[in-house]
Amino acid sequence: MPVRLGLERLIDGPDRKLIAGQRIGLVSNPASVDSRIVHASDRLASGDWTLAALFGPQHGFRSDLQENMIESPHGRDAKRRVPVFSLYSETREPTAEMLADVDVLVIDLQDVGTRIYTYVYTMANCLRAARKHGIRVVVCDRPNPIGGDEIEGATLDPAYESFVGQFPIPMRHGLTIGEVARLFNDHFGINAAVDVVPMEGWRRSMYFDETGLPWVLPSPNIPTLDTTVVYPGAVLFEGTELSEGRGTTRPFELIGAPWIDPERYADAMNARAIPGAYFRPAFFEPTFHKQAQKGCGGCQIHVTDRAVFPAMRVAIEMLDEFKREAPREKLWRDPPYEYEHVKPPIDILYGSDRLRHGIDGGESPASIMAGWNDDEAAFRTLREKYLLY
Repeated sequence: MPVRLGLERLIDGPDRKLIAGQRIGLVSNPASVDSRIVHASDRLASGDWTLAALFGPQHGFRSDLQENMIESPHGRDAKRRVPVFSLYSETREPTAEMLADVDVLVIDLQDVGTRIYTYVYTMANCLRAARKHGIRVVVCDRPNPIGGDEIEGATLDPAYESFVGQFPIPMRHGLTIGEVARLFNDHFGINAAVDVVPMEGWRRSMYFDETGLPWVLPSPNIPTLDTTVVYPGAVLFEGTELSEGRGTTRPFELIGAPWIDPERYADAMNARAIPGAYFRPAFFEPTFHKQAQKGCGGCQIHVTDRAVFPAMRVAIEMLDEFKREAPREKLWRDPPYEYEHVKPPIDILYGSDRLRHGIDGGESPASIMAGWNDDEAAFRTLREKYLLY
């Protein structure tokens, strides 16, 4: 039997009382499907409630905007005959006007278990708006596709808060989106009226391919489960001049630049003997985004054992090797990035300037990662009271 999603429990189970007789605003995108691949908006289109509005996160309700940092427009859904409001536009928080015909916001978004993935902050902004305007929120829980056991990376320094990091948590947090909602709302003091509808049958050890659920890419550059495994570390390359593989069929697995010799680079990376990882030399040419239409050299990250694969360590070791291979090439991307116009993108992605200064100063990866264990242990203790499974 597949895992039973929060969405299915909300509509088909006793939790339907949370929305009965209510006007619903649904926050969703194409990955918001049930176990039969029926979209949440279609499931909510009929019942003893009214679907009053749709809201889309980054990339839009239809997830049709390929590039990140491209705002999506508002519109109207012709099939469901309701307005579609973009929460990645001139506003990232629902306004009073958007919520005028809404009694309850239902949030059904597929997260990928990484601090910088913006859907959890769209959710946080919805919680703030709900508290401000006196409406309730129902969060339909979904699996963390990379499991709920592992935690990795430094905790974000509050001085580096941004739209891709609003709260001090590690990069790989090991929470479901429902557990994130509880943590944000209670521990970080949003204090909205929130109900989380849990899943049935999900275990913390599960990766998405063990849930029996259909995979729908949650955003245009997270096409596969393989992508989510490397993503907690590989997303750091968004803060560099290197291509993170956007514009290829393997985003976040292919990493490189025109000035890198892939054979030498892959050999150097494999010599580091990182558990669960193999680095295959690769040539590729992105069709868009950084280094578009330029031949790049680098590697494809192959995960040989996801149980021991350390995504964040892999990224730090790779950045160290890119710096060694091409010390005179510009490594760090300039702002703006995700509504931050001053701080370097790598700093808001990592959560502090520690990584950038460490790499530039020739520190070893082990030195840069030295404080992670304490941060991970502290977060493991903090999150315990918010776990649902």
